[in-house]
Amino acid sequence: MNNEKQNSSSLISRLENFKIDGFGLVFYAIIGIIFVAAVLIHALPNDILGALFTMVVLGNVCYFLGSKLPIFRSYLGGGAFFALMAPATLVFFHLIPTYVVSDVHTFLSTDNFLNFYIVALITSAILGMNRDMLLKAAVRFLPVAIISAAIAFVAVGLVSMLIGKGFSYGALYVAFPAMGGGVGAGAVPLSKIYASSMHGAAAGYFSHLLPAVILANIFAILGASWVSKLLSNSKYNGHGQMLPGEFKASKTDASAFSFTKLGVGMAVAGAIYLVGEILTKLVPMVNDFAFIIILVIVLKATSLIPKYYEESAVTFGQSVTKTCTHALLAGMGLAMVDLNVLTSSITWQLVLLVLVSIVAISTSAFFLGKLFGLYPVEAAITAGFIDNSMGGTGNVSVLAACDRMQLIAFAQMGNRLCGAITLVVSGFYIAFFG
Repeated sequence: MNNEKQNSSSLISRLENFKIDGFGLVFYAIIGIIFVAAVLIHALPNDILGALFTMVVLGNVCYFLGSKLPIFRSYLGGGAFFALMAPATLVFFHLIPTYVVSDVHTFLSTDNFLNFYIVALITSAILGMNRDMLLKAAVRFLPVAIISAAIAFVAVGLVSMLIGKGFSYGALYVAFPAMGGGVGAGAVPLSKIYASSMHGAAAGYFSHLLPAVILANIFAILGASWVSKLLSNSKYNGHGQMLPGEFKASKTDASAFSFTKLGVGMAVAGAIYLVGEILTKLVPMVNDFAFIIILVIVLKATSLIPKYYEESAVTFGQSVTKTCTHALLAGMGLAMVDLNVLTSSITWQLVLLVLVSIVAISTSAFFLGKLFGLYPVEAAITAGFIDNSMGGTGNVSVLAACDRMQLIAFAQMGNRLCGAITLVVSGFYIAFFG
């Protein structure tokens, strides 16, 4: 009997030593059982706690599986891609109740948890950078992003002509939505521009734009993961650093961590976010995140924020990133990746043109990045793949897939700037060629 107890205790101990994002396997199994039971009897609360618990349970295990499964780990974006697509697949096959998906969508969008995460990431990433590196890299980065987008636009249009769809089809239904900055900041305003200029229904145009946005985001995640792995030992890979040189990112001293600094950092990030919102109210045509990025860059460049508050913001942002990234990916997969739309609209022409957009923009950014003195791999990711992602959602997914979350400032900069330019260009294009 004693031997049986010892063997049982030893087995449980071994299982608990098998960790999934810090959870022992036995404890994680208990949490999973509780989650399934709550979902089945509709006891999962319709609030932040219910949504966050759902995201954590699914995100942690899906990220773990994706990082271990051979094909996903090596060729399909690893844990980040699996954490995004596995929940989307569960929704597609109706294995997750609609009320759970709705709660997560409300938490991410209406309650703006996604904005909370991105603001925390932007402030910590920029304030944690070396000041000289930030300034020198930003000046080089913007021309790379804009020129790469222009090259991709022309390439998509030309290939669209070659396959018999016409230049305008490629421009209007692939290039513009893929580079528009996502759904809320891209496809939605694009559909309104199309409707007002071409006298159709915005909803109808939106349904034609969304497949390109989703497909481009998926290809961008895969592409960024492949490029970072294929060139992992290359001189072209900065391993998360944009600019070659002796620049080192600021690191928060772990021994200096305190809950007080965590709270102070949250207040700093919140204040910056609110200033961005105020500026957007005054200048509505400029995206709030564009203002936020500019504001944080100015604060960092001018050293207006004392070091203590910089460190606090970095502490807060790193805490959010390390604890919420896997959960956020699962939430986005549940609520924002609609495989029904993608599977019902996909054609070989669409797939080809989206691939052309991805290859053209990332290849252009790679070589232009080298020309402008940036690490080509980082340039291809932030000025290339990111510009074909779904805005904030896609930025997080792409950077997580290639383990470069510290580049969120450049990702947002390229995505939002090129997205805004895309909207302006689309209006002119329709006026002259639509």
